[in-house]
Amino acid sequence: MTTNELIIVTTGVMVAAACSIVGSFLVLRKMAMVGDAISHAVLPGIVIAFLLSGTRDSLWMLLSASVLGLITVFLIQMFHQSGVQSDASIGVVFTALFSIGVVLVSLYSRQVDLDLDCVLYGEISYAAWTKLHLFGTDMGPKSLWALGIALVLMLGVIGLFYKQFKICAFDPAMAAAVGIPVALFHYALMGLVSVTTVASFESVGAILVLGMLVIPPASAYLMTERLSRMIVYSVGYGVGSALLGYYVSSLLNASITGSMVAVAGALFVLTLIFSPTHGIAWKRRRIGHSVKAKTAGDH
Repeated sequence: MTTNELIIVTTGVMVAAACSIVGSFLVLRKMAMVGDAISHAVLPGIVIAFLLSGTRDSLWMLLSASVLGLITVFLIQMFHQSGVQSDASIGVVFTALFSIGVVLVSLYSRQVDLDLDCVLYGEISYAAWTKLHLFGTDMGPKSLWALGIALVLMLGVIGLFYKQFKICAFDPAMAAAVGIPVALFHYALMGLVSVTTVASFESVGAILVLGMLVIPPASAYLMTERLSRMIVYSVGYGVGSALLGYYVSSLLNASITGSMVAVAGALFVLTLIFSPTHGIAWKRRRIGHSVKAKTAGDH
C-alpha cells in the first residue's frame, strides 16, 4: 500500500470512527435524521465563512458551520415545541437553510473557487494532496488534522460527561429530575455532530458522513442493549466498512466513498438477519421451537 493509499484509508477510518460515536447517541434518541439535516443546513455557514475570511481554511468553516448546526437544532426544536411534527420540522429547516446555501454558492461561485463539489461533496481520493501549511511548513494532509482535532474534542467531551449523555439519551425526564441540564447536553451533542460533519465534508463528502452517522450505529443497536458496547460495536462496524469498502473499490475500480457506505449497508442487512437478539433468522427459529414445544405439550 502506497503512502497516498494509506492516507485515504486512514481518513476513511477516522471519519467512520467519529461519526459512529456521535451517531450512536443520535440513533438511541431517535434523531438519526437530525444528522442529515445538520449536514445539509450547515452549507450557509461554510459559504459565509468563506466570504468573510476569503479562504477555505478549515478552522473558519468549522466554527461557522458549527454555529449554523446549533441554529438548525434550535429551529427544529422550536418548531416542534410549537406544534409542528418532528419530521416536518426537520424537513422545513434543513431544506430552507440548504437552499439559502445553494443560492449563496450560485451568487458567488462565478468570481471565486467555490461550488457545491468543493464545500459539500468532496472527494476522499484527494485527501492526500490537500496539505496543511503552518508558517510555511508542510504539516501533512489537512484532512487528518481536521478529523483528528474533531475526534479528540468529541472523545474528550463524551469521556468527561459520559454518564450525563447516557442518562439524557435513555431517559431525559429522569435526567431533568436529578438536576442534569438536559437542554445543555442536547445542544452539546448537536455541536459535536456539527463539528464532526464539517470536519469531514471537504475530505470525504456528504455521502460517507451521512452513511457512517446512521448505518454502523443502527447495526450496533441490533447487537446489544448496553450503550458502552453499542459504541464499541458501532466503531467496529464503521472502521470495518471503511477498510472493506476501500478493498472493494480497488477491486471494482469504483467510488471509494460509495463502496464504503455500500459495505456498511451490506453489514447492516447481515446483522438484521443474523443478530442473536433482534435477527430475523433467530426470531423465526425461536418461534419454530415454541410452536414445536406447544405441539408436543398438547400431545
